[in-house]
Amino acid sequence: MKIVSWNVNGIRAAERRGFIEFVEKENPDILCIQETKAHTEQLSEKLLNIAGFTCHFYSGEKKGYSGVAIYTKLEPKNVQLGLANPKYDVEGRTIRIDFGDFVLDNSYYPNGGRGPERVRYKLDFYEEILAQWEALRKQGKKIIATGDFNTAHKEIDLARPKENAKVTGFLPEERAWLDKITEMGYVDIFRKFNQEPEQYTFWDQYTRARLRNIGWRIDYFWISPDTVPLVTDAKIRMEVEGSDHCPIELYLNL
Repeated sequence: MKIVSWNVNGIRAAERRGFIEFVEKENPDILCIQETKAHTEQLSEKLLNIAGFTCHFYSGEKKGYSGVAIYTKLEPKNVQLGLANPKYDVEGRTIRIDFGDFVLDNSYYPNGGRGPERVRYKLDFYEEILAQWEALRKQGKKIIATGDFNTAHKEIDLARPKENAKVTGFLPEERAWLDKITEMGYVDIFRKFNQEPEQYTFWDQYTRARLRNIGWRIDYFWISPDTVPLVTDAKIRMEVEGSDHCPIELYLNL
């Protein structure tokens, strides 16, 4: 089974850049999208009806902002839109699907870039979603959590760690949450397969950072420990363009 996750930085713009052709060529079993920046009534019939897939979209109140989607060939047992908390759901950040063998959480995590109050909002969002994962684990569910987490975990995960030590996305309190979930058993599965530096998923488009590979690894698959034996590989597709992020992939033996 192949799961792909990608922050497309606007799904309508991505469509113009070959998004549908990418999906048809890559042919994943499940595709998780973040930052759709659109409501379904704004989308083309082609985006809503990619052959072989059922799509689930979840958008916030504000048009042109946030939003997530999942395209799937698998039949869901249950689809949850949002976190059932209006504080976060107003921004349309999470779709969670129970596929039976595992629960897939696709989230576009908040960016703390607009000041201390947004960093606090981001940290609160982290705690809210973790509490829900833990509740699912207590029910015996395997967890696969993917998306744009908007935080690089370790120095290896960004090109310029020292310069960004006081910048949101690499603040100690943001990184501490990733330390916390690691201590609780969740696994950053890409690092199980690849310990090499200069493996990034996001590049600032305004400084043309991608040309120099001055990037950040902020898009992840974090999985519960009982899911690890199912995983055969995890990849970053740095060569795929069409967004300021690139896709990431997870392969499962199911």
